[in-house]
Amino acid sequence: MSTPLRDRIDAGHMSSYQWSAIGLCVLLNVLDGFDVLVMAFTANAVAREWDLTSSQIGLLLSAGLVGMALGSLLLAPLADRVGRRPIILACLVLSSSGMAMSALSQGPVQLGLTRVLTGIGIGGILASSSVLAAEFANARWRGFAVSSTATGYATGATVGGIVAAVLQQEIGWRAVFVFGAVATALLIPAVLWRLPESLDFLLTQRREGALDRINGMLTAMKQPVLDTMPDVDAAARRSTIDAVRTLGSPALRRNTILTWLSFFLVMFGFYFVTSWTPKLLVQAGLSENQGITGGVLLNLGGIFGTALLGLLATRFAVRKVLVFYTVMTAILLAVFVPATEVLTVAFGVGILLGLFVNGCIAGLYALTPSIYPAEVRATGVGWGIGIGRIGAIASPILVGRLLDAGWGPEQVYLLMSVVLVAGGLAVYALRVGTPKTALPTPASDVRA
Repeated sequence: MSTPLRDRIDAGHMSSYQWSAIGLCVLLNVLDGFDVLVMAFTANAVAREWDLTSSQIGLLLSAGLVGMALGSLLLAPLADRVGRRPIILACLVLSSSGMAMSALSQGPVQLGLTRVLTGIGIGGILASSSVLAAEFANARWRGFAVSSTATGYATGATVGGIVAAVLQQEIGWRAVFVFGAVATALLIPAVLWRLPESLDFLLTQRREGALDRINGMLTAMKQPVLDTMPDVDAAARRSTIDAVRTLGSPALRRNTILTWLSFFLVMFGFYFVTSWTPKLLVQAGLSENQGITGGVLLNLGGIFGTALLGLLATRFAVRKVLVFYTVMTAILLAVFVPATEVLTVAFGVGILLGLFVNGCIAGLYALTPSIYPAEVRATGVGWGIGIGRIGAIASPILVGRLLDAGWGPEQVYLLMSVVLVAGGLAVYALRVGTPKTALPTPASDVRA
């Protein structure tokens, strides 16, 4: 986006039009949170029906994450070329179809494949919606806007646990997937009606009719309209042809590597906590309903954790807040299993653990758009999330094998504590600010 226009939006007040676009991005992430963690909440029922081992359940938990990695790596770069909005719509169709086919699965292989399809859609939505939220927010509220999308994710995961507990008891685990398919499909008309395309994308791609679309949005945002399209550096337009290579350019290489490492380590720990906690609580001595309750409380804590991080981002450096969150998560992981000896203490620690571990993900989503210019922003965020998904994929599989090899829940949680400390160190080493590149000044400027 041209510097004068971005400066004007950054310094201006937030309009209801901007908040509604951000709100829809949050709603997209509510359904994504449900779709991703539905497998975690149905794992015990699925394992009983098909007599699966922990390693096989680990593979099913990772199947959706494989799809999310593919969606982030392959579809997010397309969002920089064809637009954020079309990619979100296509991904909603994929996710809804995948959830519907999951409900019809007749074996673990079929379920795994349909979870991959669902994950592809989710991966594309997560990358594109977080970028849109950043681009529609002003400078003060950008961190809050992006972290709020993670709040939606935690909200969806919480609702998923409640829905799973009710539907599994009354109907069966397949009904949980049907619910997710219908809810996801219902968002398609909402996106068509209310979610606009990115201003940054329209200004960069400069397609026919872009000026009229931009002025329509500026009018809705109560901003002065443009007489002509602002100039954009020719190199910036060419950069979209090879956006992935741009991430490794000298000006961006260091932060790209550290961002990928941060996403990998934090998501490795995060998806262990969210995917395995309900089952491991049962293994640690709690009942199945208590295990599901523990999982719900984790995500309930996540709602407050991501919201709190967003508010802190309006006052403090996002990077420093994120480092604090990773350290607190590591401490809570170390004490979680011993806390299960007293149920109320375990649930209390679970809420705090959910608060901080979800906040870690929200912090990464809020921080990453500030590293990349608009022309490669969806690619940068998407590849960061995609690399993180590799850690997320590896985590449930590794834990399943460790459990089959005789590891106990306490040992596994201690291992994850070390992983989160390493993730915090990678975040601390990031240099956040305007990248020194031939590309235009990035539209996002989260305080670091």
